[in-house]
Amino acid sequence: MAPHTPVLFTAVRTADGRLVDLLTADGRISAVGPAPSDGPPAGCVTVDAGGALALPSPVDAHIHPDKTTWGGPWLSREPAHSLRDLIEGDVRARSRVPGSVAERSGALMDTAVAHGTRAMRAHVDVAPVYGLSAVHGVRAAADARADLLDVQVVAFPQLGLVSRPGTAELLTRSLAEGADVLGGLDPVGVDGDRDGQLDFLFGTAVRAGVPLDIHLHDGNPDGVRQLTEIARRTVDAGLEGRVTVSHAFCVADLTGDELAATARLLAESGIALTTCALGADPVLPTAALTGYGVLVAAGSDGVRDAWSPFGDGNMINRAHLLAYRTDARTDDELVACYDVVAQGGAALLGLEPSRLAVGDPADFVLVGAASVPEAVVDRPVPRFVVRGGRVIARDGRLTV
Repeated sequence: MAPHTPVLFTAVRTADGRLVDLLTADGRISAVGPAPSDGPPAGCVTVDAGGALALPSPVDAHIHPDKTTWGGPWLSREPAHSLRDLIEGDVRARSRVPGSVAERSGALMDTAVAHGTRAMRAHVDVAPVYGLSAVHGVRAAADARADLLDVQVVAFPQLGLVSRPGTAELLTRSLAEGADVLGGLDPVGVDGDRDGQLDFLFGTAVRAGVPLDIHLHDGNPDGVRQLTEIARRTVDAGLEGRVTVSHAFCVADLTGDELAATARLLAESGIALTTCALGADPVLPTAALTGYGVLVAAGSDGVRDAWSPFGDGNMINRAHLLAYRTDARTDDELVACYDVVAQGGAALLGLEPSRLAVGDPADFVLVGAASVPEAVVDRPVPRFVVRGGRVIARDGRLTV
């Protein structure tokens, strides 16, 4: 199927339960409603959706594809009792993982696309021990799939920034060699130098004209103090809407007036948050945060890497986990979890929203479910994955 061939999807179920025909042309949705009385346009391809539910394609707003062992042999993980244990164990494990970064990350991207993922923000390790090899590898994998998946590469100082001489220079270089976003990591908890790390990050982001995405695992009270300083610097630098704080475990600890005050601060400074609903890690109170106007997105984090054997790059599954971890029960709560995964992620990456309306990008999945809440709970494998109006996967397998 050529990229711009008109496609008529018949018997598509909408979120409100109607069965409609959906016509795509030139990569966008051109009509939604009853079947055309004069038949489909000339040269149009017809796809029978068979009553499958249309959902906007999900977005993976936080993933580490350079670390994955996807498609390779089993990796036995080392015991770890702290963030530093995990970081150091990851360095040791890299020597035991076969396959290039481009091969492994590409295999994971293919699986993600086949299960509906429209785009991802890929955090990629930059450190003297690795150089820029991971950035180059993930960029190569992304470029080879540019017609299937939008990828933002984050240059991420996993081993530390100020505390690892040579890392700052590599991060700066990475922005000219494949990275789109500058990353940071626990200015206090890992680097032990809040102002040193933030001075570099904000100064470089302004000079290079790139967004920031800062991992913040530190809990209270250190985490909130760092978050407050990040918000202050964001406004001072004029970077509202271009700064993300990932994980933000300190926010998950907040309740009542403290949560309200922090949420207002984040909304006013235009700082977005991402959460991953992983294991025993704290999960952001997404409903409360979005209620205050904070942009919240979700991601896979690590997928079958040296940190954890879990993860599959499937963001419909991640919507389910987010709902489970936040105790979503009502239909509205379950729909809101899918909105975080689809619309929150799209907004974070600066993509046009796909809400299945006329004029929207024709990026959607068709799944065997009667409603969005049912899809979040049942996690069906998409019958069809549609990108720019073109069917690119069926039943969990790429067709292009």
